[in-house]
Amino acid sequence: MFSYDEVLGSVRFAVTDRFGGASTAPYGELNLGSAVGDDADAVRENYRRIAAEFGVQPEAVVRVNQVHGRDVQVVGAEDELPLTPMPKADALVTTRDDIVLAVRAADCLPVLLAGDGVIGAAHSGRKGMYVGVVPATVEAMRDLGARQITAVLGPSACGKCYEVPAAMRAEVAEQVPASYGETSWGTPSIDVAAGVRAQLDELGVEVLDANRCTIESDDLYSYRREGPVSGRMAGLVKLSAR
Repeated sequence: MFSYDEVLGSVRFAVTDRFGGASTAPYGELNLGSAVGDDADAVRENYRRIAAEFGVQPEAVVRVNQVHGRDVQVVGAEDELPLTPMPKADALVTTRDDIVLAVRAADCLPVLLAGDGVIGAAHSGRKGMYVGVVPATVEAMRDLGARQITAVLGPSACGKCYEVPAAMRAEVAEQVPASYGETSWGTPSIDVAAGVRAQLDELGVEVLDANRCTIESDDLYSYRREGPVSGRMAGLVKLSAR
């Protein structure tokens, strides 16, 4: 169920894999994407199983409608769950200890953050990195009182595999130089994880690396490898109850 699962202090960080769910081929087994063509009941059951692993109700696994932007949804103490309508954003932050923040990905980079009783989760692909969704998430966390922040980088398409046109690489690298990459076969690529790590380093955020390549890992979903029928994983973060 989890390709990564670790408790650091009062925070649990996890990233799902593709096993232990109710979805069937071609989405099997633990697809967490509700807009990729999978059976809706299976997806709901998958979220129920994730919620049970964290000891919360399914509506407490909080998601947003991800649009490859930089908006951050702050989940406040008085917000009713589930968030309705689902906000358009690519990151969440909260000080609540009764919810799990979730971002979905299938080659994009899930970034899970925590510090001083504040947690955050960001969905950062090429576009999100370019517009700065992770720095926006750090800023939102600091607005809530976080000072010493740790970030976990989950799985994503690696720079050795994520081939792009040369013009795209040049445009993105002009904004985020560390993202400039080359595939293992010598063509232009973008290294999203390297770019986001550089953004976090510049902000003084400690980075823990749980990153591996989704394209190369059959136990993970990958849109680039599987195409439109690919499922979605989730990066998850939760504060322990005080």
